[in-house]
Amino acid sequence: MPGWGQVQDPLPRKPLTIINPWAAGSSTDVMARTLADALHQQLGQSVVVISREGGSGVIGMNVLSQSPPDGSTLAFTPMTPITIQPHYVKGLKLDPEAVQPVCGVTENILGVSVRTDSPYQNIEQLVAAARHKPLNYGSPGPNSAPFLAMDQLERDQKLQLNHIPYKGDAGSIQELLAGRLDFVSSIVASAAPHIRAGKLRLLAVTSQRRHPAFSEVPTFQERGMHVQEDSFAGLFAPRGVPPAVLDKLDAACASAAASEAVRRVAQQGDQVVRYQNHRQWEQRIAAEFRKQGETARRNGAAAP
Repeated sequence: MPGWGQVQDPLPRKPLTIINPWAAGSSTDVMARTLADALHQQLGQSVVVISREGGSGVIGMNVLSQSPPDGSTLAFTPMTPITIQPHYVKGLKLDPEAVQPVCGVTENILGVSVRTDSPYQNIEQLVAAARHKPLNYGSPGPNSAPFLAMDQLERDQKLQLNHIPYKGDAGSIQELLAGRLDFVSSIVASAAPHIRAGKLRLLAVTSQRRHPAFSEVPTFQERGMHVQEDSFAGLFAPRGVPPAVLDKLDAACASAAASEAVRRVAQQGDQVVRYQNHRQWEQRIAAEFRKQGETARRNGAAAP
């Protein structure tokens, strides 16, 4: 029938699935479920969230990459498993060509925190002290964005820091509170409850802009230090999704990101809503992949 194909809904008329490649109950999981509700409102289809955690997001994203490219299976994740892990994990069949970026939704701003009784009142004082002695700091691990931010700081300021890796932000923050670390590099949201309780002090953030919840805290770049490590999260689909499906999902994502529910959950979790359409999101992923590859090769840590 002439014109019938043009008005047919490009999305399969069945429940959609969003894969959460991180732990159930994590901030990524909470935002994925909030997005699922918002997309349900926009698309009129059921949207369910399933957890496929492991390998710093790699397991869930591999499941996504092998799913049918009809738009019925998505994943919500920070960029890490696509832009960082492929450079460090040997034989990993995951990179920007394996998945289709749909839209960017949030930014998890990273920062450096110390105890409130620390002698370092600002980031300049911490850097000055680190020139005289190696300071001990914690991060979520050697391939994590918080660690890579400190790698930039070491190179830019010609420092030698003593890195102690932990599984996630919680472990390093507890060690900092116990007085066994000089500082931590983490997602600001992880340290935020302790900052508000007066136990920790945020010295600087690694993003291009200040964190809106802590607007008095400068960026590293504002203090003349060439450190910028971004941590954006968004939706992905399998590579090969038809353009009409991608456009419909992106439009629904734009409306979801602008919804009161998504903004409220982001604010409660000290995340920032930063919507990026699928072209912008794809460009950011590609640029970040190149940047992280250069870092891995420079440090001699790239997977063979």
